[in-house]
Amino acid sequence: MSVALELIDAALAEPGGEYRALIAEVNGRLAGYICYGPTPMTEGTWDLYWIATHPDARGCGVARALTQRMEQELREIGARLVRVETSQLENYGAAHAFYERLAYPVVARLPDFYKPGDDLLIMLKRL
Repeated sequence: MSVALELIDAALAEPGGEYRALIAEVNGRLAGYICYGPTPMTEGTWDLYWIATHPDARGCGVARALTQRMEQELREIGARLVRVETSQLENYGAAHAFYERLAYPVVARLPDFYKPGDDLLIMLKRL
């Protein structure tokens, strides 16, 4: 959680900088956010760092709407690719399914990346 807060703080401190954030509200309450930024030393490649929804807003399309808004903004500035890195562990299954539904297939797997038995999955979408 502290990493997510650091990214949001960085996005708020320097709009248009290394980290960017979008916030979703439902009925005047925070429903979710997405944090993303340009991938260093690349041309038109961006990283989706973090997406989270409030438990009360899960299953209501908040994460999908945030992702689609991010993709729209990135297309407008000429971005080519969006990359997501995640663990392959079973407790990330909902995240894997979410990204796959939004056309982010797994394009690479790094075995034992996080720890033995915990591979890194790289998911990628061409804009």
